[in-house]
Amino acid sequence: MTDPDAGDTDDAGDELDAVLDAVSERVTPDDAERERLAAAAADLAERARAAVADLPAPAAGADVLTVGSTARGTWLAGDRDIDLFVRFPTDLSREDLERFGLRVGHAVLPEGEEEYAEHPYVVGTADGFDVDLVPCYGVDAATEIRSAVDRTPFHNEYLTDRLDDDLAGDVRVLKAFLKGIGVYGSDLRTRGFSGYLTELLVLEHGGVRETLAAVADWHPPVRFDPEGHGTAEFDDPLVVVDPTDPERNVAAVLSGDNLARLQHHARDLLADPRPAPFFPDEPTPLSADAVRAHVDRRGTAPVAVVFDAPDLVDDQLYPQLRRSLAGIERELAGMDFETVRSATFATERAAGAEGDGDGDDDGAADGRRAVLLVELADRTLPAVARHEGPPVHVREHAAGFYGKYAADPDTYGPFVADGRYVVERERLPAERDAVAVLESDRLFDAALGARVESALERDYDVLAGADLAALADEFGTDLRDYFEPSV
Repeated sequence: MTDPDAGDTDDAGDELDAVLDAVSERVTPDDAERERLAAAAADLAERARAAVADLPAPAAGADVLTVGSTARGTWLAGDRDIDLFVRFPTDLSREDLERFGLRVGHAVLPEGEEEYAEHPYVVGTADGFDVDLVPCYGVDAATEIRSAVDRTPFHNEYLTDRLDDDLAGDVRVLKAFLKGIGVYGSDLRTRGFSGYLTELLVLEHGGVRETLAAVADWHPPVRFDPEGHGTAEFDDPLVVVDPTDPERNVAAVLSGDNLARLQHHARDLLADPRPAPFFPDEPTPLSADAVRAHVDRRGTAPVAVVFDAPDLVDDQLYPQLRRSLAGIERELAGMDFETVRSATFATERAAGAEGDGDGDDDGAADGRRAVLLVELADRTLPAVARHEGPPVHVREHAAGFYGKYAADPDTYGPFVADGRYVVERERLPAERDAVAVLESDRLFDAALGARVESALERDYDVLAGADLAALADEFGTDLRDYFEPSV
């Protein structure tokens, strides 16, 4: 029997194929771009090898390799990134690896700047490309790593052996989709899909279309183990066991919200194939007047703690900002303030700024600002707070509670409600106003990130209500995301 809906399904499939093909054409580097990148990467690698040759033994035995999407042919047209790894012998000390790695980095990139992940490395530009030159150990297996970056060459080898031109093209399309919907990047600011994870998903499902169809039907937690060698359990919404390390989840950084966003957009694209999600318009910042209008319309009481951000790279700053925001929410909740929603954001780190990486320097980043925003149902609380005691039948504790409050002239009660002694106690004026709380030492009773706490101890401002409009110049795009949320 013929399925009456089969024609519609075929039409939708044809439309999706046409969209994916059109996207692929836009995001695939042309021959000229490939040649420029190959020439630049080869020149940089040769310069790195020359710098390595000048090192003392055993560092002179290091080899140089190009890794990442440029090495595997999965970079998007217009991306200008080259990742070079210098793989040092394992009998080199960690101190010497860092010292010689920076020496090679500065030799290859004389104008380069030092960045810090698990250990320092050099970033810079050459021939119009952004270059990362990273030292690592040449361990025999990914299970023997001494730092996280030691895995990267194994990832490169695994995927290079398995990704043909067609799959590489599908990876590019999926990357464009993930970027378009805002969930691409494994940094701790984004908490999205890394390039490696994207490649593994396409490899697992056999193409971008198959991956999107599978994602649309996922019921987290979802687990994949490409090599069938996983030895660990993970409490994550998506688990992709690293093919080179049975105890690592490649998707560990991915947030549950970003996984849900991908599912939403995958279903939407399958139902309505179109190129728009791949190439969204740049968001326009919210104006000060628009911020005031949103605050007025919502009738809530937003309060924001604004301060100079500590000098940290994003992967260190954002966990501290989120911890601090959660701590402030808990502190306010313990005082009976009700949170509607919250967010944290920071201005971009200045190009060339050197985060210390080790947490020893409490200085603020040059000009970088951060916000901890808590939108409350009400800014102020009633003059009295309800305080419940034990059930009356719990004789000893009940008697103690009653005796404590019976002679207190500033307390309403004790009285009985639902079988318990209850009193209503007067709040101090400073505890009734959320702004007063945040401007007082009570802020530091909250569980704050250590470096954020140090920054707040130096100075901070509290903005409330329509005064948030003052943030529009620096945080207009973040405020649009907050006041005009979408999936």
